[in-house]
Amino acid sequence: MTHSIRVGTRESQLAVWQADAVRQQLAAHGYESQLCFIKSEGDIDLQTPLYAMGVQGIFTRSLDMALLNNKIDIAVHSMKDVPVALARGIAQAAVLPRASYRDILVFRESAAFLDHPGDTAVIATSSIRRKAQWLHRYPKHRIENLRGNVNTRLHKVGNSSWQGAIFAAAGLERIGLRPDKSLDLDWMLPAPAQGAIMVVCREDERFFVDACAHLNDPVTALCTKIERDFLSALLGGCSTPISAYAHAEEGVIQFAGNVFSPDGVHQFECNQVAAATAATELGKEAAREIMAAGGHIIESIVRDGNN
Repeated sequence: MTHSIRVGTRESQLAVWQADAVRQQLAAHGYESQLCFIKSEGDIDLQTPLYAMGVQGIFTRSLDMALLNNKIDIAVHSMKDVPVALARGIAQAAVLPRASYRDILVFRESAAFLDHPGDTAVIATSSIRRKAQWLHRYPKHRIENLRGNVNTRLHKVGNSSWQGAIFAAAGLERIGLRPDKSLDLDWMLPAPAQGAIMVVCREDERFFVDACAHLNDPVTALCTKIERDFLSALLGGCSTPISAYAHAEEGVIQFAGNVFSPDGVHQFECNQVAAATAATELGKEAAREIMAAGGHIIESIVRDGNN
């Protein structure tokens, strides 16, 4: 018996691109599927800064509800938007090969202002993580809130007086919208699982679990697990400036993580290395190391961020 898999997605251009990539990969393995569009809370309120909305899963909860109510069969997410604790009854079914993990600056006229860190400038982002790292490097700059899908945000940059805005490279590159006036922020650590796509399904439905297993990339799945373990062990949420990046080189996993205070003043970082075959606890070990270094200050940052 054939089963047309209902693939749930948000309506933004990037979300649809990601869901269609999943649809195409399912088709390559002989599975028929169709896209089903679900509007998320994060797409409705486009004014409030994400960190001020005080809720994890702002872009995933509507899809979770559709999945649990049997309106869709699988859901496709930008993995960095997915809470580390999935809703009861929902399971991670696949993690696709990662695209760029980097953050980029899209500048309006010129990036020459970056050569003068003592000068003032205005940078836009809705991410508390990006804000904290930027202010740590450029303490005299001012951060403005920037919400909306990537198309809307790019339009706002071009019609603003800001010097630039920060985006995820993967989002713009996937849909061919990365401007020439942009540069990689090599010094900025990404959000845990940035650049990766996660597929989830109902945990008790074997057909969809098995179908999605064909799409899973084990290396990306391991690296993003380590990053999300780091976030989880620090009890961090969307309002906490926590960054993490793990990558594999010749059978070795290299991990870097950090925690900032929202104003960028306090910084705690750590680096860990382990063989890929023995790296499953690497994120938790890194969290213990960074807590030992920062202790009560980090606890205060996380507590304030989650209130």
